[in-house]
Amino acid sequence: MFKVRRFVEGEFTVFAISGRLEDENLGQLEILLKGAPQKMVLDLEEVSLVGRDAICFLARRVEKGMQLRNCPAYIREWIARERGKE
Repeated sequence: MFKVRRFVEGEFTVFAISGRLEDENLGQLEILLKGAPQKMVLDLEEVSLVGRDAICFLARRVEKGMQLRNCPAYIREWIARERGKE
């Protein structure tokens, strides 16, 4: 299951993601992010599973300045490895 809650926190739009962040969910997430203001945060506290394509997606977003909140250490490490391959 994949679910996204969107809310405003000060000057940031926060997207709290729950469930599995896998390939088939990335298109839906991309659409949500395109309609949001520049200052965005992805809250990954309730993410239960992340696929490789999702890691690449997150790496690109981090490269563009998006902040990750409550991101598990293994996801941050995986993102760092993917960014190192570029």
